[in-house]
Amino acid sequence: MELGHPLVSVIIPTFKRPHLVGRAIQSALKQTLGAIEVIVVIDGPDEATLQMLETIRDPRLQVRTLGQHGGASDARNAGVTEARSRWIAFLDDDDEWFPQKLEVQLRTAQGSHHLHPIILCRVVARTQSEEFVWPQFTLRAGETLSEYLFCLKSLKRPLFGKGLIQTSMILTTKELLQTLPFTCNLARHLDTDWVLRACKQKGVSIEFVSEPKPLVIWHIESSGGRISTHHDWRFSFSWGQTNRHLMTPRAFASFLMIEVSGHAAEAGDWRAFWPLLREACRHGKPSITDLLAYLIICLIPPSVRRQTFNFFCRIFHLGRLKHTEWVDCQGREEK
Repeated sequence: MELGHPLVSVIIPTFKRPHLVGRAIQSALKQTLGAIEVIVVIDGPDEATLQMLETIRDPRLQVRTLGQHGGASDARNAGVTEARSRWIAFLDDDDEWFPQKLEVQLRTAQGSHHLHPIILCRVVARTQSEEFVWPQFTLRAGETLSEYLFCLKSLKRPLFGKGLIQTSMILTTKELLQTLPFTCNLARHLDTDWVLRACKQKGVSIEFVSEPKPLVIWHIESSGGRISTHHDWRFSFSWGQTNRHLMTPRAFASFLMIEVSGHAAEAGDWRAFWPLLREACRHGKPSITDLLAYLIICLIPPSVRRQTFNFFCRIFHLGRLKHTEWVDCQGREEK
């Protein structure tokens, strides 16, 4: 395949994090699928990142700098405009891909019967002290996307009972992304907002690769400065109310009572719990699981819940990535 005709365009938005984006770029350039282009979109003036990018000598790398800082959605949409391939994959600047990621996803995409498949894979979710494989559950036949994303399967595994769609997992068509760009000026829920809207379009399907091993390393350290680690429950509450039409009543109730209340608990704002419960009951359909989880979030301090969760993870290996599995993901034999 000629360099001028990439099979996949990789879009990496970044801003003032040269120490991280270099790692992401290298993981993209080391893909077993060589016929790619890597488009780094710098979201505003950023001399340090430009200087770092000049040290990477690979003709597949392209750089575009936006005139002003507009946020991740602006950068992703700009990258889509620049892309030359039918297929586009996104990589956050603080994440990494395993070498086979694009090859596996493209094979799945090319075998899809849908015009605009959204191809997903599992991730290694890495914290400062633990590594997990997420999601444990993929979207089942007949399951609505909003319920997959927000509804707990069981109180036994609260963090693994919900689905996951994260930007670095996604491969889809340029046509879909041009028809339905990422929402600009959105401080949180960028991935969820886009995928919920996308699934309302004709010819769109959510498909996980058959490969059970994770293909992405998702760095979720709390010190990383991610927007998703900030606990602005009011913004999430407002976003949920605005986009209630994209969710089933069950999913809307779960989103408020589990995700949004969790942010309120982390922020220590206990005044949130009555309006969240009232809204969930008025416009949603809470399940018994939702109500029990809500009580746990309301009554047990976040630090105690985290300690209890980590204890059970260590005892029962709930979603934890064992050493042998980690070596296998990297494609090396354990010595």
